[in-house]
Amino acid sequence: MWRQTEDELLPTLEEMGIGFVPFSPLGKGFLTGAIQKDASFDGLDFRRMVPHFTSENIEANQVFVRLIKEVADQKRATSAQIALAWVLAQKPWIVPIPGTRSMERLEENLGAANVLLVLNAALDKIKVSGDRYPAGSDAAKRVGK
Repeated sequence: MWRQTEDELLPTLEEMGIGFVPFSPLGKGFLTGAIQKDASFDGLDFRRMVPHFTSENIEANQVFVRLIKEVADQKRATSAQIALAWVLAQKPWIVPIPGTRSMERLEENLGAANVLLVLNAALDKIKVSGDRYPAGSDAAKRVGK
């Protein structure tokens, strides 16, 4: 969902011949469709403090989930496969690292390599609601916010 790297960082990396490993290509689980506005996260879950995961932003950002689900249905794939396939389709030197916790999810994620798609035109029309990290946090500072 956070696409700011596309404008400045990715062209620089490409020019310098440096690969890119995007963090959380499934949007911390959000892009799979598994997180709804009534979601609650336990005290140890990092998502409790992430602005993307407030009820209002979860609801506002469902447009991403619906688009990905629509494409997934057309391609007979899962939402996770579509999200990963989109990242894989950007450049051959971009390698996503999904946080896979089970063999079932690993096998599902591997299926993304078999999906061919283009989502950029639709994604460019969607505005993300909520910041990636809390303002002023160490995480926000690392990404220049």
